[in-house]
Amino acid sequence: MEKDKISVIMGMYNARSKEVIKKSLESILNQTYKNFELIICDDGSTNDCIKWAKEICKNDNRVKFIENETNKGLAYTLNHCLEVSTGEYIARMDDDDISHLDRFEKQINFLKNNKEYKLTGSVMNLFDDNGIWGLRKYKEYVKKEDFLYRVAVPHPTIFAKREAYDIVNGYRDLKKTYRVEDYDCFMRMFARGIKMYNFQEPLLDYREDSFCAKKKKYRYRFNEMWVRYHGFKELGILNIKNYIYVLKPLVAGILPQKVIKFFQRTKEK
Repeated sequence: MEKDKISVIMGMYNARSKEVIKKSLESILNQTYKNFELIICDDGSTNDCIKWAKEICKNDNRVKFIENETNKGLAYTLNHCLEVSTGEYIARMDDDDISHLDRFEKQINFLKNNKEYKLTGSVMNLFDDNGIWGLRKYKEYVKKEDFLYRVAVPHPTIFAKREAYDIVNGYRDLKKTYRVEDYDCFMRMFARGIKMYNFQEPLLDYREDSFCAKKKKYRYRFNEMWVRYHGFKELGILNIKNYIYVLKPLVAGILPQKVIKFFQRTKEK
């Protein structure tokens, strides 16, 4: 078995179906890199999703289940996973996405061979129930200015040395960071010298459909504005010219969803 251990952290809350969970979990359990633990934290679910997950993983002793007493949100949930994790590397996974089977092998080999980098991600295939419909692109070599537009490394694809999380004490569990905890976390990492890299081949299929769109509420755009302001300030890129990027979430939130979806799909096809 491979020497270096990976801890895969997954929060689960009222996942939509057993079939969706099965595809996601099997994409982790069947990775070509075998030395990992998968930590699944139930964040106060009210349906049978954890029962489904336990049934799917019942023959694999690499899977650990923990739970929050009540629904706490993603930042708290992932920090809970980090607390019980034992791996030298940390990987993220969501319960409705699909990792390519060689994802971990490629990411761990990159970090071993390029020691100046501590965190990797990748571009992502976008899919729904009809299959893959697009590709979401990210810059290969991450610069601080890349955070002006959006989070520079997609959260579902990240794979990091543990020290990247240790240096910022994990995710900030604040009302102000709710729904943008990854954006906040990665800007703080970058500000503290964590170099980041994105594979230009997709290592994960990211579910982007109408169900996902329902999760996006306007009030969370104020959180993103707060995170952008403080993150840009810490990165040293907050100036008069860049204030437009601080306000961007509020402006974008006013546009009709059909318009936003049209431009996204046009850009990502």
